[in-house]
Amino acid sequence: MGIGEFKHRITFQTLSSVVNDNGFETKGYEDFKTVWAKVTNLHGKEYFEAAAIRKEKTVKFIIRAIKGLDETMRILFQGKTYNITFIDNIKYENRYIEIKALEVDTDG
Repeated sequence: MGIGEFKHRITFQTLSSVVNDNGFETKGYEDFKTVWAKVTNLHGKEYFEAAAIRKEKTVKFIIRAIKGLDETMRILFQGKTYNITFIDNIKYENRYIEIKALEVDTDG
């Protein structure tokens, strides 16, 4: 993979508890890390498999390996939110990570 392929900025967020101004604990997302990523839509066989289980809004993000990622996080990319569904340490080399994430439907 060439460095030029990592041309999109994505931000990982974690769900955490915060105390609001009234002293009540609420859940909210806070930024974990912003990184450069290669971003692609599913295509071919992968797309049709995802469409069969209504996950056709899945996007693949490839990043350089970082520690601390898990499926409870979400990704912000180009004004949209994506819930992480799968994290793959490519070939267990700890060099690149492929993440599949499903776009959150904001239409209600």
